[in-house]
Formats: sequence, C-alpha cells, structure tokens
Amino acid sequence: MPATRTATTSAPAAPGRSRRDRRRRGLRTLVAGVATAATVVVLGGCSAAGLPGADGRVAVDYWLWESLQLPGYQKCADAFEAQNDDIEIRITQYGWADYWQKLTAGLVAGAGPDVFTDHLTKYPEFVNRGVILPLDDFEATADLDPADYQEGLAELWTGQDGKQYGSPKDFDTIALFYDEDVLAEAGYAPEDLEGLTWDPETGGTFEQVVAHLSVDAAGVRGDEPGFDPTNVVTYGLGSNGAGDTNGQTQWAWLAGATGWELTNAPVWGDEYHYDDPRFQASIGWLFGLVDKGFFPSYERVGSAPNPVQQLGSGQAALVADGSWTISSYLALDGVDLGVASVPAGPIGHPVSMYNGLGDSISAQTAVPDEAARWVEFLGGSECQTIVGEQGVVFPARPEGTDAAKAAFAEKGVDVEPFTDLVDDGNTVLYPVTDNAAEILSIMKPVMDGIYIGSRPVESLTQTNEQVNSLFE
Repeated sequence: MPATRTATTSAPAAPGRSRRDRRRRGLRTLVAGVATAATVVVLGGCSAAGLPGADGRVAVDYWLWESLQLPGYQKCADAFEAQNDDIEIRITQYGWADYWQKLTAGLVAGAGPDVFTDHLTKYPEFVNRGVILPLDDFEATADLDPADYQEGLAELWTGQDGKQYGSPKDFDTIALFYDEDVLAEAGYAPEDLEGLTWDPETGGTFEQVVAHLSVDAAGVRGDEPGFDPTNVVTYGLGSNGAGDTNGQTQWAWLAGATGWELTNAPVWGDEYHYDDPRFQASIGWLFGLVDKGFFPSYERVGSAPNPVQQLGSGQAALVADGSWTISSYLALDGVDLGVASVPAGPIGHPVSMYNGLGDSISAQTAVPDEAARWVEFLGGSECQTIVGEQGVVFPARPEGTDAAKAAFAEKGVDVEPFTDLVDDGNTVLYPVTDNAAEILSIMKPVMDGIYIGSRPVESLTQTNEQVNSLFE
C-alpha cells in the first residue's frame, strides 16, 4: 500500500466548469482512455472472472497488488473455503502499476474481479462512476461495525451518501528506519532518537541529529567545522521524493506536527490548505536541507527515489517511511535495523498520516452475495489475525494489529513507533476527496519543482487556488 501509491493523472478541469460537467467529461475521458487496454484484457484472457468454479462451486475472483501479502490471503481463502464449501476463492496478484491499469480496464470491459483491494485515492471516482457496490446492500456486510476496527478506519470508507464502500483491511503510519551500526558509529544509541523535537524555524533536536549523522567524503560530520555539503557520502535524512498531493512519507509527518490540516474536513473535504504558512514553512525546511548537505538533492536520487536502497547502501542514516515497507528494510543485508518515532512538532507530539486500505465489491459481479460473504470474512477477526501473523502489514482490527506486532518482534524489530501513533491518537486521516487525479496532475510538477529548486515555496499559494477551483 505504498503511500506514495498514486492515482492515474489527468488534465485539471477548467475553473469555470460545474462539478457535474467535470464528472461527465472525466467519465467520457476515462472510458475512452481505457478502451484499448480493456480490449487487451478481454482478448488476452488475463482475468478468470466469470468462469465457473471447481466442482460446481461458485467462484469469487479476488484481486490484490501486494505480493508479500499473497500467502496470508491465500491462507484466509483456504480457511474461508473450509467453512463455505459452496464457494471457491480465486486470487490474482499484480504489481502496483499493472494492478490499476488492469483493474480499470477490467471494470470497463466487464472482465474484472468480483472483489478487489481498493485505495482511498481511487474509490471516490469508483463511487461516482457506479462501479463498486455499497456494502450496506448485502446481508453479510450490512452490519459492519466501525468499533471492530482501529479508530477512524471505517469512516475513511464511508461515502458522501453515508454508505460503506470498503471493508477496512489494514492501516499504515510513518516512522524512522535506521541502522544501529551507523548510529553507533556516530556516537548515538537508539535511546538518543527517542523524544526528538522539531520545528520549521530551527529544526529542533531532530535537525541536530540529522546534521551529526551527515558525513562528507572526508569523514567530516555535518555539525563539524569543514563539512562539505557538496560532497556528501551519507545524508542524515534519506529522500522519498517530493510528495505530490499528500506527502504521506515525505512531509505530512512534519507539517502535521505544526497543527496544519490538509483539508477543511477529516473526510470529504472540499478545500485544500497548501497556502497555509505552516505547511509552506515545513516544506521550506525539508527541502532547505539539500543546500545544507543533510538531505539528497532531486538530481542525486531522481524522480523515483528508493529509500530502502539509500539506507542499505549507507547513503542515508535515517529514512522516514511507511509501515508497509518494514519487510523490505528487514531484508537488507548487513543492516541491524531499528525503528524510531518521527519527532514531536510544535503541537507537542509526533504526528503521522493514517492511511487504510479496504476491500470493495465490483458492481459487475455476477455473484454479489457470495462476494459479500468473502468481504465479511476478509474483515473478520479470523482472517485479520491470519494476516497479522505473517508479519507484513498491520491489519485493521486491533487483534490483527497485535498479531502483527508479535510477528515483527519474532523477526527482531520493535514496531511500536508505528502503532503507538494510533494508540495515542497522534494521527491525521489520509485525505479522501473528489478530484484526486486532477489534484495529483496539478501538485506533482509543483512539488517536484520546489524540491529541484526551480519553484519558490510561495508558489503553493497560487497552486492552492487552482486546486480549490476544482470544487467550485
């Protein structure tokens, strides 16, 4: 569930058009744009949807994108089939980019899955287009109780009509990854990363640590005389890119800690706040670290930086990244992995954006009741505990989260810096709004330009006006 999982881009709408006009135009454009891809899916036989199940059973096709989660969900399917001998679950896994292309094409062509893993940047458009069904319409999922899940997750999947369009699946937050050996070489212990503070004016104790962890080619540290910011071997803080619309792993944990809020409502806001001075100061601080030599330049890491590789190669000492990447960091050779909380900001505590995936039912399914029974199981305690025991992600149910914490502990990593944020309520919800694709197409070049240094941070004020015009 990469937070940096991005929506398909499209050109921004003209400011003078009504919302209804924009939706009609967007639907025509989307259908036309995927027509060729849909033909490929149908002719190429990429989907098994619509084919009968084995031994006369009803087949329910389920799609997901994360290969590391596939074994856990196969165990869920086996358990479900043992309890429901009239249904066969067929799982298909694609990579992130292929997933959305094939899913969108499949939904248009009638060759998609019955149930699929959905994302918060995608489902508002799916609801507007009528290609997913409300869970309220089925006996198996009508009584979904938000109290069964970590606080706030069910609300993220509640549409503007008050209906539930996704069953909470898992959640993710942000923390700092580091190599304990690199930390020790700098004279630090893991305890020295506890209780760090940050503000956009001085950088706080967090910037002091980042400076000390930065090392140039001559072995001089960033807080020592003679440090050369133009010839850095190890940056104190690694890069996850510019962050486009929500900056979940890039800057939301900084700006959110100032009290800044991305939109005017936790869910379904219709006004963005990129013009807030607190946000712009946070962005200025982060990308201002490039000139100090504490943070790699855009030119150094490229348009698609790999923070896992940066940590593993010693190019970065600290990396802020999402909980869905824990397994990738654990797989690094020669790294004694540690995890620390992001620093506390001016509001007095750390903050992380809080994202959660969901399972949705396709409107094209020929077996909606059976699909709903599978969704109910996916969101139930048994499956979410099974998934948690795999030690890959944090399931949405608290008991699944606890199982994941225990599994990660067995792998040698303490993941409480991720889960404490949820337990303590130090999270801000991932933005769920209309116009996600259009906003991305506006924000990505702007944020890239600020990171590169070709745009001033103040240009975000005008950009914000352009974004908000989409809601007029």
